Amino acid sequence: MSLFSRIFGGGLPSGFPGQLDRDEAVAASAPVRGGGHLVATSLGLWVPEGEGTRRIGWHLVSKAAWAAGVFTITEAEEAGAAGSAVLLRDLAPRRIAVEQPGKLPQAVHQRVTGSIRSRHRQELPGGGAWFVQRKVPGRDGVVLQVRPDEGVDVEAVRAVAAEVAAKIEAARDPD
Repeated sequence: MSLFSRIFGGGLPSGFPGQLDRDEAVAASAPVRGGGHLVATSLGLWVPEGEGTRRIGWHLVSKAAWAAGVFTITEAEEAGAAGSAVLLRDLAPRRIAVEQPGKLPQAVHQRVTGSIRSRHRQELPGGGAWFVQRKVPGRDGVVLQVRPDEGVDVEAVRAVAAEVAAKIEAARDPD
């Protein structure tokens, strides 16, 4: 990585194995202890994966925390649909030791929180669920994501999520 990139951020680290999209811009990167890099871009967070790397879209980063030289990333996966809403399930948190974080923690924080347009916690029998409207990088509009607590009746969540999604759609298109 050049001195300019280390000071001002941006630019891909030397030897980065990922393939960025044409309009994808690098915001920050940091070397990972043991090899590889975390790279924050306009579309997501690139994480080391085996001998390569893969991108987690900002809309699928449930939580990212930085403490004591370690990034803890909780990625969500799409677990189903409820009308136009997407049901999410969190994967196990992944801990990645970073040698020199530079501007990476701030870049990740800005992009994760910047993707959220609104959020609401709804209590349901057996727990609750987060209803989050998020901007998906590279696409127009927002998507309603619903992340139920562990142990909550998913079919009850699906029914409520479909109803909420229908109301949002009706509010956007009154005809």
